[in-house]
Amino acid sequence: MAVKSHLRGSKPVVLNIATNDALAGSAKNIFALMNYKNYYFVPISQDDFSKKPFSLMSDFAKIPGSLTAALAHTQLQPVLGA
Repeated sequence: MAVKSHLRGSKPVVLNIATNDALAGSAKNIFALMNYKNYYFVPISQDDFSKKPFSLMSDFAKIPGSLTAALAHTQLQPVLGA
């Protein structure tokens, strides 16, 4: 409800992803959100591709930059890294 209200006011929503099934079950939903207006992501990458091949995790050090970029309605790049 809070996000819905926030979006109604055309305010940015910043998502910080950390999941073990991002490249399996959640991929469709994560990448769909990337196409919606006012949704921004803290840059993400695989944290351990050999032990957790479907895992994605945000770079927590990039949260401040992601918030600043989202307030300017831009996505911090690259959103998906190696």
